Amino acid sequence: MSEKRNYSEEISIKEKIETKINKPNKYLVIIHNDDYTSMEFVVQVLVGVFKKQVVEATKIMFDVHKKGNGVAGIYSYDVGLTKIDQAMMMCEESGFPLKLTLEKE
Repeated sequence: MSEKRNYSEEISIKEKIETKINKPNKYLVIIHNDDYTSMEFVVQVLVGVFKKQVVEATKIMFDVHKKGNGVAGIYSYDVGLTKIDQAMMMCEESGFPLKLTLEKE
């Protein structure tokens, strides 16, 4: 026996499924200025952890120095936390108190 298919019902179900899928939120990794961390170390973190070119890393470092903070990158939540953890490990090894935070875009 053949079964009659209701295509309008299938389309309706597909539309419901598609509308529930959202893009993941993006988060800014912010580097904050302090009076102890050297500018060279901030550039080193930006190049080593955040994979910035030296020129871009230097520009971000000057933003941190002059404005009080700078954006190291924009990532998904998990990637942003991983980058902060990697940077904090570098800070601990070098003895610098650099502060990084994660803020929703």
